Amino acid sequence: MIEITDVACGSPAAKAGILAGDRLIAVNDTVIHDVLDYRFAVTERLLAVRCDRGGEEYTVQVHKQEYEDLGLDFASALMDEKRTCGNHCIFCFIDQNPKGMRETIYFKDDDARLSFLQGSYITLTNLTDEDVDRIIRMHMTVNVSVQTTDPLLRNKMLGNKKAGDSLRHLWRMAEAGVSMNCQIVLCPTWNDGDNLHKTLADLFSMVPAVESIAVVPFGMTKFREHLCPIPAFTEETARAAVEQIEAVQRWSLEANGSRIVYASDELYLLANLPLPDDEAYEGYPQYENGVGMLRYLMNEFYDALEDAEYDGEARFLTIATGKAAAPFLDQMMRDLEAKFPQVHCQVITIYNDFYGRTITVAGLLTFQDLSAQLKGKELGSAVLLTETCLRHDDVFLDDKSREDLEHVLGVPVIKCKVDGYV
Repeated sequence: MIEITDVACGSPAAKAGILAGDRLIAVNDTVIHDVLDYRFAVTERLLAVRCDRGGEEYTVQVHKQEYEDLGLDFASALMDEKRTCGNHCIFCFIDQNPKGMRETIYFKDDDARLSFLQGSYITLTNLTDEDVDRIIRMHMTVNVSVQTTDPLLRNKMLGNKKAGDSLRHLWRMAEAGVSMNCQIVLCPTWNDGDNLHKTLADLFSMVPAVESIAVVPFGMTKFREHLCPIPAFTEETARAAVEQIEAVQRWSLEANGSRIVYASDELYLLANLPLPDDEAYEGYPQYENGVGMLRYLMNEFYDALEDAEYDGEARFLTIATGKAAAPFLDQMMRDLEAKFPQVHCQVITIYNDFYGRTITVAGLLTFQDLSAQLKGKELGSAVLLTETCLRHDDVFLDDKSREDLEHVLGVPVIKCKVDGYV
């Protein structure tokens, strides 16, 4: 039974007499264990909702529109405890955080329900056969962090003796037609080269169930003491990986009509290679994995710039960003100024001293680095930051807020979507 914390006023549940504090048992004979059971059970127009109130069970008939929300809220979005990760991955970014950060930074989830609901990636190591049965029955889409299809190597890379065996879930879901997006976190000398070739070959044998594959470089912070040694990417190793992926893309485009596998933006930047054109991303299926973000941003910006009109007022703004995006944003701002000479928008590269300068993405910038490297500079009327720097509560990774940064800098700090508009 799951406690109902709130019932929306005027909702179908409220009209049926369900109250906050009641405990949900079942909907149309489907016993509710978590949010997936609930979401799939409440899509019908006519529902028999069974609840407990003070130890007494009751059932009400609820009439609603198809797919209309029932109007119930629960203490947890999952309606259950999150499943934590039981792996000890050699590349785990969470293990490379310094001590003393807020507890949520150190939480590792590995929950198929979050994969379906929020797009997070799972390793399959804590899935049961019953979990896979439900994934197949509910036609869920699953995002899988594969790394390698070599069972013994997967055991080593994930630090879990069940990691190789759990690949059977991947094959079973593929045979059942479950839609999957896959990720390979690439670690030099571990799962690159010939092993990457084998992994891609295995995943391509699961097409069309496997809809897309992202290859992303592992992130290395300065806090890797006592962790498994992994060589840092060099321009040569990154370039070799990109060339290998692009060769597979050319083959797949001919064989499948789609590239299916994509290298992340960061891999192209490490290789010092130009980003692919817009069409090469085929609708950006791996956008949230850092695949095509910069190309998408540039496309959106130049589309907006073409149609933009300006009121003529002189303005001076600052964009603060990481090393990876800075050259692209700088060129975009020069093109903006060419069209609107009254606008000056300087781009300041913020180096990541918190995690180490091997980390170049804007989404991992902290209050400490932003304040230290911007304070005392002429910043104009505002500082623009990508929204990826901030959590949902407008707080940076080091637990300081956007308002804290405004106080230090003395100008407004505006968070911007990654879409070319402000």
